[in-house]
Amino acid sequence: MGGVGASLVIGICEIVAVGAGVGVEVVAFDPLLSSDFEHPRAANARSPLKSLACHAYEFENACTDRMKLIDRYVGKEILLTASMAVAVLSLVLVLGNVFKQLFDLLVNHNVPLDYILAFIGYIIPFSLTFTIPWGFLTSVLLVFGKLSAENELIALRATGVSIPRVCYSLFALAAICCGICFWINVAVAPAAQQKMKEALFNIATSNPIAMFTSDQVIDDFPDTKIYVGSKNGPNLQNLLMYKTGKSGDPLEVVYARSGSLEVDKSNMQVLLKLINAQIEQRDENHSSDFTRIQQGIVAQNIVLPISLEDLYNRAKSKRSASTMTLNELITNLKEQPQGKQGKVDAGALSALRTEINKRYSFSLASLAFAIIGVPLGITAHRRETSVGFLFSIVVAFVYFFFIIIADSLKNNPHAHSDLLIWLPNVLFITLGTYLFVRLARR
Repeated sequence: MGGVGASLVIGICEIVAVGAGVGVEVVAFDPLLSSDFEHPRAANARSPLKSLACHAYEFENACTDRMKLIDRYVGKEILLTASMAVAVLSLVLVLGNVFKQLFDLLVNHNVPLDYILAFIGYIIPFSLTFTIPWGFLTSVLLVFGKLSAENELIALRATGVSIPRVCYSLFALAAICCGICFWINVAVAPAAQQKMKEALFNIATSNPIAMFTSDQVIDDFPDTKIYVGSKNGPNLQNLLMYKTGKSGDPLEVVYARSGSLEVDKSNMQVLLKLINAQIEQRDENHSSDFTRIQQGIVAQNIVLPISLEDLYNRAKSKRSASTMTLNELITNLKEQPQGKQGKVDAGALSALRTEINKRYSFSLASLAFAIIGVPLGITAHRRETSVGFLFSIVVAFVYFFFIIIADSLKNNPHAHSDLLIWLPNVLFITLGTYLFVRLARR
C-alpha cells in the first residue's frame, strides 16, 4: 500500500471547457488531504488503510470524469463541424449542379415542380456517399488544427493525456460514419439512382417534348438518334434523324428543315411531323453496301411515330451496375453474364466485381480520412477555416482520383480494377498510421 500512497501524492488535471475552445488548467493537490476527494464512507473510518483506499476510489472516478469531458468535447466539435461541412458540400458541389442542369427543363419546358423536387431528392443519397467522408475529413482537419494552434494539445499532453487517448471519440464517430456510408452504398444510393432514372422517364412520358432540346442529340429512344438544331415550343428546325439496325449501322437517315412534335398519349408515342423531308434508306441485310442505298426520296409531309413504350421497357430491362443493390450485384456475378457469342463476358464480370469492391472500399473512406487527418491537422498548426478546407480539398482530390481511375478501368479484366479500388484506402491508412504513431511518440 506504500506504493499506492506514493502514487497518489500528486494528482493531475482538471479540464474546463471554456466557450468555443478548451481551456486547460492543471491543478496540483494532495488527494489524501483534500476534502473534495473524501469518500462518504471514509468520514468515520479509523483505519488509515481504509481511508487511503477511499481516497484512491474518489481519485479514480475524478480522472474518469475528466476523460469523459475530453471525449464529449472532441466528439461534439467533430460532429458539429462535420454536419455543417456535409451540408455545405452537398448544397454547393452537388445540388448546385443539379439545379443548373434542370433549370432549362423547369423554365423552358414547363416540367412540373414535383418532378424536379423528386429528382433532387433522389440525387441526395448518391451525393452523400462523397460528401460524408469529405465533410468528416474537413472536420478532423479543422478541429485538430485549432487544438494544435491554441496549444491545447500541449496542455493535455503535459497532464499525461496522450494523442491516441484524445482521439477515442474521433475514431468512434469514424466507425459510425463508415456504417452509415456502407448502408447508403449498398442499399440507399442504388435504389435512389434507379428511382432517379425512372423519374426522368416519367418526365419523358408525361411531357415528351421536354426531351427535345436545341443543339442536342437525343439518343434516349431505342435504335433512334435525333438531332435538333433549334426549338421553339413544339416547333423544330433543322432536324436530322438516324434509325440504326442491330449492327449499329444507320438504316434510314431523314433530314428536314422544319417540323413539329405532337404527343399521342393514348398510343404511348410521340409523332414527329416533318415538312419537305429528304430520306435516305439502306438495305437492312446489306447496310454496309453503299450501292444499295436509295437516295433522293422526298416527302412533302411525313409523320414518324416514336414509341415511348419501347423507351420505358428498355429503361426497365437494362440496369447499370450502379443502380443495383449489393445482393443484386452478387446474384448477377454468380449467374456469369454471357457475351454476344454465348461466352462468359469477362468485361461484365470485371465491372461487377469492381462495383462490389467499390461499395466496401468506399465505405471505409471516413476511417482512412480520420487516421491521416489527425497528423495533418496537428502538423499544419493552423486555426483558419480556409486552410483546413484547402487541405481537405487536396486530400479528397487524391483519394477520389484513385477511385475514378479504378472505376474507368472496370471493363478491362486485365487491369484488375477490383483490386485497384482498394489502393487509396491502403495508401491513406498506411501513411496515416505511420504519421500518427510518429506524432504520438513525440
